[in-house]
Amino acid sequence: MTADIQDRPPIAWCADIGGSFIKFGRIFAAGDVAVDAQVPTPVAVWDDFVAALAQLTAGGAAGLPLAISVAGLYDAASGQIAAANIPCFAGHDVPGELSAALQRPVLIANDADSFALAEAVVGAGRGHKVVFGAILGTGVGGGLVIDGKLLQGLHGIAGEWGHGPILPQVVKVDGVDTAVPQFDCGCGLHGCLDPIGSARGIERLHQHYHGKALTSFEILDAWEAGDADAARTVGVWAQVLGGPLAFVMNALGASIVPVGGGLANRPTLLAALDDVVRQGTLNRFAAPVVVQAQHRSDAGLIGVSVLAVQHLAVTG
Repeated sequence: MTADIQDRPPIAWCADIGGSFIKFGRIFAAGDVAVDAQVPTPVAVWDDFVAALAQLTAGGAAGLPLAISVAGLYDAASGQIAAANIPCFAGHDVPGELSAALQRPVLIANDADSFALAEAVVGAGRGHKVVFGAILGTGVGGGLVIDGKLLQGLHGIAGEWGHGPILPQVVKVDGVDTAVPQFDCGCGLHGCLDPIGSARGIERLHQHYHGKALTSFEILDAWEAGDADAARTVGVWAQVLGGPLAFVMNALGASIVPVGGGLANRPTLLAALDDVVRQGTLNRFAAPVVVQAQHRSDAGLIGVSVLAVQHLAVTG
């Protein structure tokens, strides 16, 4: 990531679009990005959103691609984006209409896919054939990269290991069978990992088992200090996530899982998860496979810089 302003000409523009802000910059190579601006995201009116991007790209080289990372579910076939916090996307072929309005190619990947691509090509997964990038933060998400190429899947759904009725009913913690609570998920299903595997999920588990309303920070601090109640909570959390993540690795043949999101800032927590995962993989790994991502900041921009370079390699 290049923080300073560069004199050399960029090969593409990039934007990371969230519900509050658009972070905008220039791409010089895969992983080499300069951030130039951050402006509020016009979320309500499509024309205002297009105008904001037009202003950000004004004055640049004509036809230079714009690569976008966006929070939301992106369907590459239709160009539509389902993003609850950016309602103006509804009903629009986002890359098609933006490309016509801005007179430049527009490439899009969602934020989890951008993260996975960043880690696979210029991050912790560099050199691995199959990389599964996992997000553990306010939710549980992921992205899949094979041979350095992003797999976006049907309607943009690939790597979504946080959803589906796969939550175990019972896990064994310190040799004791422990019932796992089942929560409704925001996706409309029941028994998903997302309501338990996230930071809020750790809080839900602790409340369920111990009747204590603590933040995830407080719970993890207590666990690292040797608190028995917190240890039980974290033990259940690691078992609940470790089995499905090992299954994902077995099914995909992945050899590494870089982790982003707020929980990735706790190396001891990732080590506890890695221990469970490696017990469930068919491949035997001598070194950790669940690892801290290298690009936990600005992963969206770095990921789409890779996307832009791959696009230019094909189109010239």
